[in-house]
Amino acid sequence: MSLRKKIIFGFSISAIIITILATYEYVNFIQVRNEMRFLEVTDSIRNTSLELRRHEKNFFLFPEKSAEESKATHDYLNQLDDITGSIQSGDPATIQNLRNLVTAYGTQFGDIENLLNGIFADFETRRAQFGTAQSFVPLAEAYSRDKPLYVADFLKSTESLPADDPLVTKLAQLDASINSLRQTGENILTASEGLDKNARDEADNGILRSQTAILIFFPLFLLIGLGALLYISTGVVRRLKTLTVAIDRIGQRYAHGHPAPRLKSGGNMDEVDILVEKFNNMNTQLTTWEEELSEKNRELLQSKKLAAIGTLASGVAHELNNPLNNINLSAQVLKKNIKKDNPAATQEIIDDIVGQTARVKDIVGNLLEFAREREPRLQEVELTSLTRNAYRLVSGTMDVSAISFNLEPEAEAVTLFADPAQLERVFVNLFANAVSAMDEEGKLGVRIEPEADDVRIYVSDTGKGISEEDRDKIFDPFFTKKEKGTGLGLAIVMNVIRKHGGDISVVSQEGMGTVFEIILPRGA
Repeated sequence: MSLRKKIIFGFSISAIIITILATYEYVNFIQVRNEMRFLEVTDSIRNTSLELRRHEKNFFLFPEKSAEESKATHDYLNQLDDITGSIQSGDPATIQNLRNLVTAYGTQFGDIENLLNGIFADFETRRAQFGTAQSFVPLAEAYSRDKPLYVADFLKSTESLPADDPLVTKLAQLDASINSLRQTGENILTASEGLDKNARDEADNGILRSQTAILIFFPLFLLIGLGALLYISTGVVRRLKTLTVAIDRIGQRYAHGHPAPRLKSGGNMDEVDILVEKFNNMNTQLTTWEEELSEKNRELLQSKKLAAIGTLASGVAHELNNPLNNINLSAQVLKKNIKKDNPAATQEIIDDIVGQTARVKDIVGNLLEFAREREPRLQEVELTSLTRNAYRLVSGTMDVSAISFNLEPEAEAVTLFADPAQLERVFVNLFANAVSAMDEEGKLGVRIEPEADDVRIYVSDTGKGISEEDRDKIFDPFFTKKEKGTGLGLAIVMNVIRKHGGDISVVSQEGMGTVFEIILPRGA
């Protein structure tokens, strides 16, 4: 048998095996693709269910946003209904159960809204009969959303309302309805997570089938290919070995970033020589791609870290808001009710409670600002005037009498497309950090360098600088060296810059001051 026939025979057998494997993998790929699409649907259902529960919680906790949260809750219910109604895959019984839960949830939520409206109407009708306690009606209405039984007990104990009073009965009914709604919400989450888990299991099974097929057919293909290779002429084998050595060197990182060995072919390059040359070029490209991939991985890790911390911060902030409001309200009521002849120390303590509560609410506000991650609303911004205005804001809250502020260029207008509020927040945070680092005495400079497509901004100070070990951490959320700092300022700065498609870096040494370099695209 000729070499050509041997090669054709070996190729044919290998081609048949590959065709069988490819056909099986293609069919399995179609199945996996369908499962992945269904997985996207189930993931959307799970995320929508979580958003539904979040707005349900906000509806009861924040009376001032009840209309907004009610609308959002109904919107997410409609989304869940539309998504579950359009599903073509999955277990029909599970999907129908989820649809029934969504319908029941909508009915229960509507009943609660009606009950609340009736309770509020009763409060207004009976306001006069409460006498001196009528000033607590707004507070009782607010508590009715979250703790109706507490309000019912209060009315029975202070206003001597009987247990069968319509208002007391409605409050008890509201408490039962809220508990039932929350249980239905938990059932929706459980059902959506179960649907998501089933979809993931099916996708994993499809991938496992593909792996099993490859493990069976690929060794068979390899065995036949090696058998056919034995029939190939010595010259071809020798050149293939040369290529194998080059691949092995790359695998061992010996030749990484260095040219692969060139074959001595007397000035004539055949297909194998060209393949070696292409491989040489690929090695150079891989070196560059590896560096880019490492940088992207670092950015992705930072983004995931910010997203996870943002979710945690949002939850903590929402949980703190309600008790803080209660503390502030109680302190304000106490301040109004104490007599003027009370000791000054008592007044001082109450004022301190109010002040510290306001400070904590500011911190909670920073947490929410960090977690919100609002997309920029781009418009044309004049950068020099925005920078000056940011410095004026800082000078209104901090002592800058000993700070020398210099802006370059002072008069030239530099425009770009950005969110003015977010960009102003960036400069306010950077200026405030700079003033603190200089102990409110030193030089603060801003240099703006417009380019064709970008704007470079340098913010420098003559403060105490940043240590080498801290430079890589300053943009991490909650990292701070200040006694009363939250560690969110520079994290918010980086988040805003990245959302504008820009970048920020820092150059600093201890005792030598700090320079932040910001690069922003000029936009449309």
